[in-house]
Amino acid sequence: MALGATFAALRHRNYRIWAAAGFVSVIGTWMQVLGVNWFVLAETGSATSMGFTVLLQALPTLVLSVWGGALADRVPAKPLLIGAQAAHALLAAGLAVVAVTGAGGLPAIYAISLATGAVSAIEGPVMGRWASTLVDRDSLGNALALGSLTNSAGRILGMSLGAVVVAAVGPALLFAANAASFVAVVVALFAVREGERHAGATAPADEAPADGGIRAGFRYLLGQPVVLVALALSFVLGSLGRNYQVTMAAMSDGPLHGGASGYGFLSTVFAVGTVLGALFAARRAELGYAVLVGAGLLASALQIVAGLAPGTLSFAAVILPVAAAAVVIDTTVGARAQLDTDYAMRGRVLAALAVTGSVSAAVGAPLLGWLAEHAGPRQTLVLAGAVTAVATAAAGVALDRLRERRLAHRLTRVLAVPAARPVRRAAATAARVVRPAGAGLAAATAATAASAVAPSRSAVLAGASPVALAGARPGAGRLRSGRAARAAQDCAGCAPHRGRRRSRWAGLRSPFAHRDGCPAA
Repeated sequence: MALGATFAALRHRNYRIWAAAGFVSVIGTWMQVLGVNWFVLAETGSATSMGFTVLLQALPTLVLSVWGGALADRVPAKPLLIGAQAAHALLAAGLAVVAVTGAGGLPAIYAISLATGAVSAIEGPVMGRWASTLVDRDSLGNALALGSLTNSAGRILGMSLGAVVVAAVGPALLFAANAASFVAVVVALFAVREGERHAGATAPADEAPADGGIRAGFRYLLGQPVVLVALALSFVLGSLGRNYQVTMAAMSDGPLHGGASGYGFLSTVFAVGTVLGALFAARRAELGYAVLVGAGLLASALQIVAGLAPGTLSFAAVILPVAAAAVVIDTTVGARAQLDTDYAMRGRVLAALAVTGSVSAAVGAPLLGWLAEHAGPRQTLVLAGAVTAVATAAAGVALDRLRERRLAHRLTRVLAVPAARPVRRAAATAARVVRPAGAGLAAATAATAASAVAPSRSAVLAGASPVALAGARPGAGRLRSGRAARAAQDCAGCAPHRGRRRSRWAGLRSPFAHRDGCPAA
């Protein structure tokens, strides 16, 4: 595709405004993440305490995302999003106050982290559903890919700037910068033109409010087996094949002997890989299930190779495409979850996707850590890669069957295209070569006597139907050149025996030659 198609979603004015504001917000968010991790680590000296802070931010997603999805499908998005940005800004400002004054200490940091996770859990499905209306249906996949690109680039820039700022003046400035970044999102919400939004079909008028929304969402998902298979595959790939922050640390500290510097280098390479994956996804005209399965198989195979990598550089060379494949997987699942479901249920579907991601991280990270500690980092990567490869292959088969065996249909079409004709001609040539000498003349003579009773053997070999031969047009069922077709029109009586070549492999008359005396011979 052309370069312009890579950024096709930017043709929409509303999306351009939203992407710019989102990039500013993502930079601030990752600056805050680094600041919180540094503050907790400096106060406690414990990586476990730092991990507990991350868990507090992710935990509300498991509980509140379903409510956020129901709100996204039933409540106007803009007021809710403005309130969420204001809450984020206040919480970030609270972190800055704690960092400057020390008031509240670690309990205050933990409480603010939990509240931040709760706001994000409710806001996520609402923002995802609302953002999907900024572009048309054809540009939605590209918009999601550019969103992944924005997040990856913002993460790299935010972490880089944050590392410089926290070393110079401390984490308080990072928190204040993140609080200010939410102003850009609020401005973008007011700048978006409502008349240019691409809203989908509205919910049915007779939908019962007493249904609660959440139960209706669960019932809807249970009736979407293709989406369920995609979510299940996303869970497996996310839990065993995506938690590279754990496996990279274990490999760097263990068999690669890279230490902290090696882990930082690998984290940077992984971030660059996510940018490349987002660019690849943006260049795709369509992100279908074939892309999902292909990226899953590639990531699984490379994960096995990563477990066998002898050094840091070779390991980095392998995880670069793994990171790219991870972004393609996430983008494809997100695109299909929105494109293949009803607009009225989109918020609840996005909530289910968020819960899947959170559960996969919560289950996969400790599981991979335990395996790395007891079985070894290399063995963990190889085992996890093998499991995800099998799961991806099984999901591919299930998706093919649920989508009416489209793979089998595609293979049939491939075999029927002109590119397959040389293979069929070669098979016909081989059949003529192995026939005994004189068989062609005998077959032609016998066919003249038995034409009223049964079709000739040569006609059957030529591909004509034994049942429909008498009433079919001349040469039906055979591959013919233009000259042979014209000869057949002049020689309908010899049609079952037509042919104009001698065998190139033997000096025998072709069994498909015209009979003696035929004007087309």
